[in-house]
Amino acid sequence: MEKELLKKPNFVEELLEIIRSSIAEQELLERLSDYHDNDIAGAVEQLTAKERERLWAVLGVEKTAGIFAYLEDVDKYFNELGPDSTAKIISLMDSDDAVDVLEEMDDSAQEQIVALLDEESSRDVQMLLSYEDDEIGSKMTNNFIVIDNALSIRQAMKELVRQAGDHDNISTIYVTDKQGCFHGAVDLKDLITAREGEELEEIISTSYPYVNDHEKISDCIEMLKDYAEDSIPVINEQNRILGIITAHDIVEAVDEELGDDYAKLAGLTAEEDLRETTFQSMKKRLPWLVVLLFLGMAVSSVVGVFETVVAVLPIVICFQSLILDMAGNVGTQSLAVTIRVLMDENLTASQKFHLVSKEIKVGFSNGLVLGMMAFIFIGVYVCLLKHNPVGNAFLISACVGIALIAAMVISSMVGTLIPMFFHKIKVDPAVASGPLITTINDLVAVIAYYGLAWILLIKAFPAG
Repeated sequence: MEKELLKKPNFVEELLEIIRSSIAEQELLERLSDYHDNDIAGAVEQLTAKERERLWAVLGVEKTAGIFAYLEDVDKYFNELGPDSTAKIISLMDSDDAVDVLEEMDDSAQEQIVALLDEESSRDVQMLLSYEDDEIGSKMTNNFIVIDNALSIRQAMKELVRQAGDHDNISTIYVTDKQGCFHGAVDLKDLITAREGEELEEIISTSYPYVNDHEKISDCIEMLKDYAEDSIPVINEQNRILGIITAHDIVEAVDEELGDDYAKLAGLTAEEDLRETTFQSMKKRLPWLVVLLFLGMAVSSVVGVFETVVAVLPIVICFQSLILDMAGNVGTQSLAVTIRVLMDENLTASQKFHLVSKEIKVGFSNGLVLGMMAFIFIGVYVCLLKHNPVGNAFLISACVGIALIAAMVISSMVGTLIPMFFHKIKVDPAVASGPLITTINDLVAVIAYYGLAWILLIKAFPAG
């Protein structure tokens, strides 16, 4: 007998029922403490302004700060709270979360809130805001524990306990030397299990990975993923720890990189969002569309060269879109595979050659299967439904089948070589490859199809 799956609880609905009940404030606060801040944030987004007003008063600024890290469209909530309460909430947030919230505000509101922050919070926030969005420093947080390598095991434990009240990222403890430079890291488990007489230096990993604050996110994202640590330190040119990148930050960075790459494949310069104006979206899309317009004219001109074929055998134009679509699909598949492989910076020349060879083989094999299917089905279609002689019908379908094979082989090669070329000359292949490959494949497919039609159907085996 199959086991009945347990019904997953809907915490947001439970929270809405609790918040909207008439229980006393203290009991409400105790009930809310059983739920994760993310679920409370989900409930907050469904409350009315009056219900939220009561909730903010019950939660207090410290609990509210934890919830705000998970909220979307924070402007309206800060407008309800006012500048002073907003500044207190942001002061209690992790610096990276605080910056994420501030960046959603307009410039005047952002300046007003930053001016009201306490000195330490203001310094941390302004430091993060000083980095470009694509630099790793913009993603770091100051929520970490650091100790001196000269401490004993007992002293290190006391320092851990002292700092843990303000910082909850305690699974990895970072260590500096007497000059304040990054020295290594200690795993919390190793510190807890260390014997009192043991030297702290014995449990320090002095070869612990790190990233530089001005390093591009796209350049180090693979390294961060490969190490799979809870956190990685961010250091400056003087080898001092400025902050850390947590696993949560890494997931967010990967998500943003995927979004950017998806946008780039469409020929955009960055991922669009709902807050962009029409003009901003136009500026991103128009340059590539202008380039593609002229390339499209080139494709149309090639079709014009073969107008004799179309005039003599109008039926061939019926299958043009089939060849173009299949060439585009194959090119896109090869492009996706190639860009994924090129993320490995250590790829050798022989590995790249193997990739090109493999994609061509795959293109030929798939083209052979699809070409044979096209030969049979299009031949039958032209013969029975278009009432063409059998020989002529299968000559047309043979032309389509051979063109399909040729287009798929060349598209596979183009979809692999073009991103490799752009990667070689230090141009992001995701930006430059997508629309360009599609248009080049159209050009190749048109030449292959109409060229074969001209050779086979007009020169070699003319009808009638």
